[in-house]
Amino acid sequence: MTNLETDHELLRKKYKSERDKRLRDEGNAQYVSVEKTFSEYADDPYIKSKITRDPLVKEVEVVVIGGGHGGILTAHSLRKQNIDDFCIIEKAGDFGGTWYWNRYPNCRCDVESYIYLPLIEEFGEMPTEKYARSSEIFEHAKHVARKLDLYPHALFQTTVTEVRWDADVERWIVQTDQDDVIKARFVALASGPLNRPKLPGIKGIEKFKGKAFHTSRWDYSYTGGDEKGRLTKLKNKKVAIIGTGASAIQAITALAEDTEHLYVVQRTPAAVEERNNYPTDLNWWKHSRPPGWWEKRARNFDGFSAGEDPDEDLVADGWTKSWAKFSAASKEVTDSKDSDISIQQLVDYEKMGAIRGRIENIVHDKNTAESLKPYYNWFCKRPLFHDGYYECFNQKNVTLIDTKGKNLDRISENAIEFEGQSFEVDCIIYASGFEAAAPSNRSGGFSLIGKNGVSIDEYWQEGRRTLHGMFVHGFPNLVMIHGIKQAATTWNGTYILTKHAQHFADLIKRCRDQKVGTFDIKIKAENAWLCELEAKSTVDLEFLKDCTPGYINNEGQRLEGAIYASTYGPGVFEYLKVLEKWRQSDLDQDMELTK
Repeated sequence: MTNLETDHELLRKKYKSERDKRLRDEGNAQYVSVEKTFSEYADDPYIKSKITRDPLVKEVEVVVIGGGHGGILTAHSLRKQNIDDFCIIEKAGDFGGTWYWNRYPNCRCDVESYIYLPLIEEFGEMPTEKYARSSEIFEHAKHVARKLDLYPHALFQTTVTEVRWDADVERWIVQTDQDDVIKARFVALASGPLNRPKLPGIKGIEKFKGKAFHTSRWDYSYTGGDEKGRLTKLKNKKVAIIGTGASAIQAITALAEDTEHLYVVQRTPAAVEERNNYPTDLNWWKHSRPPGWWEKRARNFDGFSAGEDPDEDLVADGWTKSWAKFSAASKEVTDSKDSDISIQQLVDYEKMGAIRGRIENIVHDKNTAESLKPYYNWFCKRPLFHDGYYECFNQKNVTLIDTKGKNLDRISENAIEFEGQSFEVDCIIYASGFEAAAPSNRSGGFSLIGKNGVSIDEYWQEGRRTLHGMFVHGFPNLVMIHGIKQAATTWNGTYILTKHAQHFADLIKRCRDQKVGTFDIKIKAENAWLCELEAKSTVDLEFLKDCTPGYINNEGQRLEGAIYASTYGPGVFEYLKVLEKWRQSDLDQDMELTK
């Protein structure tokens, strides 16, 4: 161990210096939206032919915007309440959401298949592996949609342009780029919190003459191969990938195998642990899954993240084992010489130190190894699990360009440039992520206009306001399915998506049963929820402040707007109790109901 790893004061200063060099005054404004000049980066490369059809003019009971897991689960919950008059509008060419778009090589979910795949207990086929490939998750979504007979209800390759409340008829008017006009009594926004690609704001980005695309729009016609790699068309190509986050670390292992030369542009090092994937145990799948197994297993996973102490670890992966250590640390009392450092922080130093030690053992070049070492706390970034990432940097055809928190200087017609060096490349792949936790209208790319012609942007001009992160005053009969902000979060998004979808369907059924025409959240209910969020916040703003910038802490700016600074502090299980109590006893007092 180095002196740095054993001297916690030196380590604390190192963390701070690494954070400081990455702080940028412009925050999220440093990124470029995939609009106007860059709109081609959002084009769909996967459709074989454009759908041509006549515009639709019709009325339905429910419009669901989004055909990913949230949309599928919402449709399923509606069906369970005998609500069949719904329409699903999806800009992609099929169901799948995230897993329709993200098809880059080696793409997998980092949450195990058995709890991540929606409705796997009811309709699922056996996942081939603990961590399924993106294509398998995509196929599962389509499989469930077929089982639920959702295809006749879906409008694909259709982008919503406006959702406007018409008070005269008490209906939402949904318009699309296909000139559809669809009236709906209820609207569910299920377009997801990480949906809209973003690009780094690098000078000259628009001048590059070679091939360029975002990881969520992977162009296999250019690279060759498929999700398993074999990118044979790159064998004589020099490629740069910009970013080292969750998408990049997976794609890099495939790119390193097949490119003539790969330049990995790193602004902040990734903290990557082993995934330890393995095939599904056929005997377990056939004989050891009693009714209710999914709920039990998914709850067990989130129990560890919530600081509970489950009797057994059903998932037993990098997530749950780490959470168990942190939970145990929070219960300890120490007489350590580092009396001003919490036990949890000491455990975090130890964990990240182990990752840095692993890099030192794997990567041969000492300078490269040092550049790859992450100096921040584990939850400052999304934890990453992948096999073979660090080994790539031992290959002669892979070069790490460590910008130490800065952008590249510029992109020219045929090269990327940094600190006086020019690196000629044929292709640039942007692994720059997505607009994090964007409002549903933003992620869906449409205008949302409620009562009295007030847009959601106008209503939220001074900050986001909701009840439970789902309902907004002045936007009647409308729900946001898992928007993250002001709701509860879980690393297994499928769990909270399932609960939100059920909650909304239950509310519609109640409106049906009680002959309620519209519901609208009262301002006092929003105010009470904002006070509840503030009073029960368990997010340590100092922790977020100390983190290296990223989407978790809102790029180090306005920390109260960071994703986890505005979610329900007591966690997902207490949040679900709040929703249940609200349905049973508080709904009437919080809503204006009209017959």
